[in-house]
Amino acid sequence: MRHTLPIAPQFYVTAPQPCPYLEGRMERKLFTALQGEGVEQLNDSLSQQGFRRSQNVLYRPSCSECSACLSARIDVAAFEPTRSQRKTLNRSRHLERRATSPWATEDQYALFRRYLDSRHADGGMADMDVFEYAAMIEETPIRSRVVEYLHPDTGDLTAVSLTDVLEDGLSMVYSFYAPDHPKDSLGTFMVLDHIEIAREAGLPYVYLGYWVPGSQKMGYKAKFSGLEIYLGGQWQALTRPEDFSAEDHPLDNAPIAEQVANIQLPQSGNKRR
Repeated sequence: MRHTLPIAPQFYVTAPQPCPYLEGRMERKLFTALQGEGVEQLNDSLSQQGFRRSQNVLYRPSCSECSACLSARIDVAAFEPTRSQRKTLNRSRHLERRATSPWATEDQYALFRRYLDSRHADGGMADMDVFEYAAMIEETPIRSRVVEYLHPDTGDLTAVSLTDVLEDGLSMVYSFYAPDHPKDSLGTFMVLDHIEIAREAGLPYVYLGYWVPGSQKMGYKAKFSGLEIYLGGQWQALTRPEDFSAEDHPLDNAPIAEQVANIQLPQSGNKRR
């Protein structure tokens, strides 16, 4: 009988392009393909090391002169809602939650376009057509869900989150919502609801993507208690957001080869139960 050894994932670096979060900066990503056997184990392991999923790719920032982007997650057990967050949760609790398989619909895309046109008209996703949107939702090799929130009386789609189910939590890959009710804070509501979902499922974390000090787009994440950031190769509680700055020295960042060498890959044969 012939035995084949598992092939270790190969890591690559994207070409520099304008940063979507900090004006005047250039971003670069370290990435690998999410394919073959053991994709769930690889996704779990790299998510715990600050990587994010986009379709069949796992990536994390690896900028040459900036390390402002910090992967963030909420420790569900340590989370305590603020008074404002409790009001947000109660204000939209009437919405009906529906979790489905990762399948794109016309209603989702219509809401997605309204959201982009209102909130991110000049962003990198502004030109996405319906086929690219469908690929974002449906091209996933792991356990993913589309969590929809609908108005109970009209059935109108109000908010959507593409969510991955990890071994230790929920990862909110991408979320969007109706932009014409800003006082409802629907983005915050979805995070709060995912904390409840994770708690009910016995999952310890909700992964939020990146917190970027100095970026107005990402600043809201620091408002959640129990927030942890991935820094120096480990997760640590974010107790004083004001201590962090977007100002960095280029020598703060390790060379790409050193970054790759420090990535911990799942051991062969370790399977999720």
